[in-house]
Amino acid sequence: MRMSGENNLSFAYRVAPEHGGERLDRFLAAAASAANLSRTRVKSLIESGHASIDGATVKDPSLLLRAGQTAGLRLPPPADPAPLGKNIALEIVFEDEYLLVIDKPAGLVVHPAAGHESGTLVNALLAHCGASLSGIGGVRRPGIVHRLDKDTSGLLVVAKTDAAHQGLAKLFADHGKTLPLTRAYLAFVWGIPARPSGTIDAPLARHATARQKIAVAPAGRGRRALTHWRLIESFAGVASLISCRLETGRTHQIRSHMAHIGHPVLGDPVYATGFKSKTARLLPKAQACLASLSRQALHAAVLGFPHPVTAVQLRFTSALPPDLGRLHDALAGGDTARPGQEI
Repeated sequence: MRMSGENNLSFAYRVAPEHGGERLDRFLAAAASAANLSRTRVKSLIESGHASIDGATVKDPSLLLRAGQTAGLRLPPPADPAPLGKNIALEIVFEDEYLLVIDKPAGLVVHPAAGHESGTLVNALLAHCGASLSGIGGVRRPGIVHRLDKDTSGLLVVAKTDAAHQGLAKLFADHGKTLPLTRAYLAFVWGIPARPSGTIDAPLARHATARQKIAVAPAGRGRRALTHWRLIESFAGVASLISCRLETGRTHQIRSHMAHIGHPVLGDPVYATGFKSKTARLLPKAQACLASLSRQALHAAVLGFPHPVTAVQLRFTSALPPDLGRLHDALAGGDTARPGQEI
């Protein structure tokens, strides 16, 4: 490997006999594995003229190599990101050179999108991390591997390097089925579940007519979604505090699943619209707290995972934010039942 220029890496590898006849993109992706380049990224670099064979530029990723040739790859300097950094206060609960864990407030959009081009978590991270962000992927950017809805608060992990991003992406894609990932949420929901715990195993898909909604899909359609819930506390027969653990990570999964079983999240402007009349059954203080909430009462309270680089097991917890704490205290002003406090 040769270094050429402050932000420019060049790699040159001689093709051993056992690699003769191998595709250029496959060979370079394996040879440059230390740079954490995916085969897709290598293919893109080749097609954009950043690869060579025996010093001559080539642009065909499928070109077959011969033993004795020298295959080269040059990484251009990282491009400036499309989003711009913006100084936004962040509550950082953990940070090292590879990743950081954020306690996201309600109201903060994670990624720039139509209507939210700036003022997002990504803009804040670009300002906070600066040049420490990896550029191996071609653009300096924080690695968003999972998201929280704008109005859901709580814990979110962000990758700062490509190595961390790849490890976290693999972990979250597995959703805790074979790899150790823990995600638990606290939700205030309407009504009292008939049993202390349960599992909702129901596929989700975009609603056929209300496009802002995700709905349980008929058998054979949608993507599998699995939510385990547990009753923590009930409030005067009107509402409950539950914990939810996810085995999948679908859009609006908890909100849609809880609405599906008749217990939508309090304050949810999309899935709890049919429960507004139940507000009159709350104590006046609880009614006032719910009216001022202006968001779904959902909080990402627990996040645990092995560090993608060091393999150290990490686990973080986040207490209810002030608005949900006030809602809890107001709901608890009446008779309550507490089956258990484990999240």
